[in-house]
Amino acid sequence: MKMLNVTTSFVTMASEFTALRGFTVRSSSAGFPSFLPKEVDKIKDPFARKLATRIERLSVPVKFTENSIMTSCVRPLIKCKTSPVVLLHGFDSSCLEWRYTYPLLEDAGLETWAVDILGWGFSDLERLPSCDVASKRHHFYELWKSYIQKPMILVGPSLGAAVAIDFAVNHPEAVQKLVLIDASVYTEGTGNLATLPKWLAYAGVSLLKSIPLRLYVNFLAFNDISISTSLDWTNIGRLHCLLPWWEDATVDFMRSGGYKVGAQIEQACLKLFCHFNRPSVMLILHDITHASIYEFHMVCGYLRILF
Repeated sequence: MKMLNVTTSFVTMASEFTALRGFTVRSSSAGFPSFLPKEVDKIKDPFARKLATRIERLSVPVKFTENSIMTSCVRPLIKCKTSPVVLLHGFDSSCLEWRYTYPLLEDAGLETWAVDILGWGFSDLERLPSCDVASKRHHFYELWKSYIQKPMILVGPSLGAAVAIDFAVNHPEAVQKLVLIDASVYTEGTGNLATLPKWLAYAGVSLLKSIPLRLYVNFLAFNDISISTSLDWTNIGRLHCLLPWWEDATVDFMRSGGYKVGAQIEQACLKLFCHFNRPSVMLILHDITHASIYEFHMVCGYLRILF
């Protein structure tokens, strides 16, 4: 397997959005795509609104269903000879998670993709496919093979890090470099949630999209943000939950057992860049992977990509 490493330039650039207020984002005269929930109109964050206008669906053929999956993503305006940067999101999220980082990377001249993982985001899942780990991996590979078509710098925050590791181990030819941000890779799947009765699983998933719970999580995740900003970010974070198939897709993933990539990290012996605000996870990963670069930021809040 090809060894993976990352230079500091990518993370230095992606970490400098503390000065976002002075940053100019490309404007779009187009409205929101019709497949987004109508609640997108209520979002105030200008970065989220502008990125939302860029979301599109691409036809991705998969082997586990007869029909192609219309897959949501933000694809680059330019093609480069260098490796494209492909941004995955965290658990139960969407490409809007990258609303601040994406324009920075694009303005730096990088070919940048933001991809929704199967079962989350804004893909068309009316004919619900399996949303287990193998299906997510196969779907992403088919998207890569059909559209990206060259080794990529794959970026995964939180559970997206587990998605990235699982993908890199199974498809090393598709991944040139790997970036993990606050990697959630030592939780062994969904645990006891996989054995819940279906009715109880649906009740839990319904709670997961509730405004009070997500608002509370935002206050835990981010430092020094106002109530109005937290509420707006809550609406952004749960926008994909308003699609009619979201509950079914999430329950399917939960009952499938989820990601278990701990053994894959040691097996792959990856050289990678890891970015953390939690020293315990950082030290564990360092012992196993000997990652080439680490950064540690204690005061950044849980989601570094949005601070």
